[in-house]
Amino acid sequence: MLRLTDFIIDCPDTMKLAAFYSEVVGLPVKQDSNEAWAGIKFGELELAFVQVDDYRAPQWPDTEHPKQFHLDFEVDDIEAEQRRVLALGATLQRDCTDPDGYGFRVYTDPIGHPFCLCRNKGVIWTDQGLIWPKHG
Repeated sequence: MLRLTDFIIDCPDTMKLAAFYSEVVGLPVKQDSNEAWAGIKFGELELAFVQVDDYRAPQWPDTEHPKQFHLDFEVDDIEAEQRRVLALGATLQRDCTDPDGYGFRVYTDPIGHPFCLCRNKGVIWTDQGLIWPKHG
């Protein structure tokens, strides 16, 4: 049996990056977090941050220091969420939304990891989670 338990992001300052993503997702940083390992629980999965000496940020979309992962966040109001993540310290890198506001926008977090805010046409927001449109 195999179960994914953690998604781990290398960084120079675990608590600072955990605090950024805590604000982005609206979940607390785990109380036992420290300068070596910080985490945010998403049910059974933990988004974790591990301290790495000599950290070098990816230079998206450059291929010499390419990204090795990115996070996508589905949003219901891309303009409001953009204002919020920019105020938290993110940097807008590319806007790939259409005139109706559907598509995605690429940002980098305060230490250079790329992430996207996405707004997909046909997604329905419910109290139980997202309902994705059927394809095909």
